[in-house]
Amino acid sequence: MFSRRDGVPHWPLHVLLVGFTLFTLYPILWVITIALSGKQSLAITTLPESPTMMDRVRAVTPWPETLSFSNFTSVMTDQPFAQWMLNSAIIALGTTVVGVFLACTAAYAFSRFKFTGQRTGMMAFLVSQMFPGTLMLIPLYIILVQWLGLGSSRLGLMIVYATTSIPFSVWMLKGYFDTIPKDLEEAALIEGASVGKIFWTIILPLAKPAVAVTALFSFMTAWNEFILAATFMDQENMYTAPVGLRFFVGGFSQQWGYFAAGSIIVSVPVVVLFLFLQKYLVSGLTAGSVKG
Repeated sequence: MFSRRDGVPHWPLHVLLVGFTLFTLYPILWVITIALSGKQSLAITTLPESPTMMDRVRAVTPWPETLSFSNFTSVMTDQPFAQWMLNSAIIALGTTVVGVFLACTAAYAFSRFKFTGQRTGMMAFLVSQMFPGTLMLIPLYIILVQWLGLGSSRLGLMIVYATTSIPFSVWMLKGYFDTIPKDLEEAALIEGASVGKIFWTIILPLAKPAVAVTALFSFMTAWNEFILAATFMDQENMYTAPVGLRFFVGGFSQQWGYFAAGSIIVSVPVVVLFLFLQKYLVSGLTAGSVKG
């Protein structure tokens, strides 16, 4: 830590990095503290009339006076939170499967084949990302609810999420497919392999890192999205987890303990998925740095 290079000490940089890390973790620690406090208040301690410096420091230190898991048990037993989590899981998994499949096939077509409107199609995908998602809220509501009758249904949200995630996924996958040598496909064609077999047995295994990133993006998009789910889901048993969380903090009640506990529970699947796909993400970064 105190080694020098070119006469410049390293410890100021280390101190700065530690400070930024603590600054980033501080809000997360507060969420965990509120969830484990067993209370519904944002304050973990009550200041006396004449607080000392230590009292003030204790009031801003994210550590509960007593550890309690009552907020977690109440969220899962007193509220239909398990049903909301199940809805989110089904919708997110369905969105991931449909979105990744369509994005992979579209990106491969844009990467390997020449056809009329190829450049226009890619530019259309790019332009669609320049507009906020709420701009499509009314058209999507008319199409999904009034025309197709898919309001308050998991299938409807799957279609919406997969559609909105495809443009970014196609651009990301196409860039990775472009780095895969075409010589591999030409050799397979000479051996008599079809285009479909080449795609499934050669291209996709080589593109696992990019597919993993795309799957993670699609899953997180569907898992964390709130506005579209709150608009299309008007039945309590069909709420997703983010939509259900809003009822813990409203205009007439502020159940911050339940809200914090539910937020932690909702974040666990994303963390687990990230850890599961981490080896593919790391290998993708490494492969991308050495490709020529």
